[in-house]
Amino acid sequence: MKPEKIGIHRIAELAEVSIGTVDRALHGRPGINEDTRARVLQVAEKLGYRPNLAARALSIARSDLRIGICVPTEIHFFYDQLWQGILDEAQRFSHLGIEFLCRPVKELGKGDADAFAFLVNSHVNGVILTPGNPAEVGQLIDRAESNGTRVICVSTDAPGSRRSTIVFAEPTLNGRMAGEFLGKCLPPGSSVAVITGMAETEDHRKKTEGFSEMFPRFCEGGKVIAVVEGRENEEQTYKKVLRLLTTEQSLAGIYVTTVNSLPVCRALKETGSAGRVKLITTDLFPEMVPFFQDGTITASIYQQPYEQGRTAVRLLVDHLAAKAEIPRCNTLSPSIVLASALSQFREILEKREPVSMARLQVPKNGRWIGRLQN
Repeated sequence: MKPEKIGIHRIAELAEVSIGTVDRALHGRPGINEDTRARVLQVAEKLGYRPNLAARALSIARSDLRIGICVPTEIHFFYDQLWQGILDEAQRFSHLGIEFLCRPVKELGKGDADAFAFLVNSHVNGVILTPGNPAEVGQLIDRAESNGTRVICVSTDAPGSRRSTIVFAEPTLNGRMAGEFLGKCLPPGSSVAVITGMAETEDHRKKTEGFSEMFPRFCEGGKVIAVVEGRENEEQTYKKVLRLLTTEQSLAGIYVTTVNSLPVCRALKETGSAGRVKLITTDLFPEMVPFFQDGTITASIYQQPYEQGRTAVRLLVDHLAAKAEIPRCNTLSPSIVLASALSQFREILEKREPVSMARLQVPKNGRWIGRLQN
């Protein structure tokens, strides 16, 4: 029998409860009364069983913690997954009365400074933030940290700031993987382009740099002839890619650094370039499947957005409630998605409806302030 199972059985025996009750207590799940939960956790702590988890749950028995969340809602293909991870992990702590104040912005880099300032002025203990414009929010982050408000950046970074940590799939590595893969797919001397979001966003900039570094190494004489900034706008991206395909007849490959890949697929199909121009996209969502199947998309670099959201919440709760140290960097491993492996990814297996912020209570003033409850 595995040591973990032995520990769970021993805790159940001493606490005089079932193994299922021990599991619910240790992992902060509902379906157990608080007296029983406390008894189980006390036994677990005495036995030294998973001390960090047990200590966390014991010390969270307070209802005055407030966590602010400022993450975009568009492009929803990516941010729905990030939000889902945040909300699912937050729900695990719902029985403890932790309050989550959500101040979403519609698009990356638009209004995040004001939303962040609102959350800090709401006396939160920590903030989970996706900084679209790090130069704009950097000083705000520094001020918050100096006043004791922990800031965790998720998905993209504000590297010059004093934020507590970053949770992401390392963007330079993403770009390098795309550059190597595309370089191996194309003949020597090929011309390729990068379609990105906003040049000032750290995530987009580093992916572009990583790709531009690696592509020529694996495609002798290969060149990146254009970097197109679509600014996460579908119609703007479509028109710019259409123009690129029309003017650059020799274009052999495209790398899309953002999840905004559908307008690129559309432009490729309409110009008859699909399949001939090899396309490397970013992340995964159900609407991409037909383009994998017909060969428009060659591969995609998957960034685990759901796990990014879960990890950010878990790190912040562990720190605020149990005084756990926050690692300076939390990197999730990107992976290459091919058509043959689509069925293995949660985005395809679990076809959920878009995240509804109605899961959080919204007061009359329209501000997102919600207390997650069972």
